[in-house]
Amino acid sequence: MHAWRVLRPGPVAGGPVDLVRAPVPRAGVGELLVRVLVCGVCRTDLHVAEGDLPVHRQGVTPGHEVVGEVVELGADVTGFATGDRVGIAWLRATCGRCRYCLGGRENLCPESRYTGWDADGGYAEFAVVPAAYALPLPGGYSDDQLAPLLCAGLIGYRALARAELPEGGRLGLYGFGGSAHLTAQVAIARGAAVHVLTRSAAARELALELGAASAGEAAEPPPEPLDSAILFAPVGDLVLPALAALDRGGTLAIAGIHLSDVPPLEYQRHLFQERQVRSVTANTRADAREFLDFAGRHHLEVSTVPYALDAADRALTDLAADRVNGAAVLRAT
Repeated sequence: MHAWRVLRPGPVAGGPVDLVRAPVPRAGVGELLVRVLVCGVCRTDLHVAEGDLPVHRQGVTPGHEVVGEVVELGADVTGFATGDRVGIAWLRATCGRCRYCLGGRENLCPESRYTGWDADGGYAEFAVVPAAYALPLPGGYSDDQLAPLLCAGLIGYRALARAELPEGGRLGLYGFGGSAHLTAQVAIARGAAVHVLTRSAAARELALELGAASAGEAAEPPPEPLDSAILFAPVGDLVLPALAALDRGGTLAIAGIHLSDVPPLEYQRHLFQERQVRSVTANTRADAREFLDFAGRHHLEVSTVPYALDAADRALTDLAADRVNGAAVLRAT
């Protein structure tokens, strides 16, 4: 099969990924072999390729927004059949024994493992997933539209919960790519006023088309104080204006797995009056099922930019340069 490997982690301009010929993997005990139909291109893939995240697997195949068809069942697998459509997401394995797993917070498991970082992901023609972590997919969407739901949608949904947006509240979204454009729709469906702050003129236009109350430049203040804010852009400098935009008691959730350094805060301006900052670490399978059920009941407009599988390097380059308006997806077929 064809598969991309991260062989030289570093800036995308230096070509950190190579397209290679590799053996088709086999499904082990408790696993599914999936023929990849579409794989989303996530900013986390970019962090893996560029070395922002430490190497967990040499020459790993990135990709964790996989829509695929089951072609082989490993031993001891029940509940699946060949031909089933399934999703493969970021969270791949947890221990199931620690206090985090037992307390419903498996995303914090110290032994957690991740698709496209600890194990090969979906920038390939075939991929393997533990059956316990394969996700059912809602109807009413194309494969291209489903792929971004499996991380961009999931992490945005988790971030929205962490941001503690009150009913009918005022939400600020900093950055407006694959995840934010889905999170905005969830918040709007719940009655929120959404204010988008991003440097991209095309993204601001998309935000308004999707129902945002306003769309402005990333560092500018929104037109009203915010109850909650989510920082999607991996830019530490934006933490300060996001905190300054919060009303008393507001919460900023930082959704990325990687963030550049945050400048010094001024306590009175940025944190006093019980403003708070929270990080977001992956999602649980319960989050995934809840969000995908929501997506099945409330159709989300998913803006995608398709690339052929053999153009994954170009998709990563475009993502790094903020040339993707929505979510990039790789079509394996």
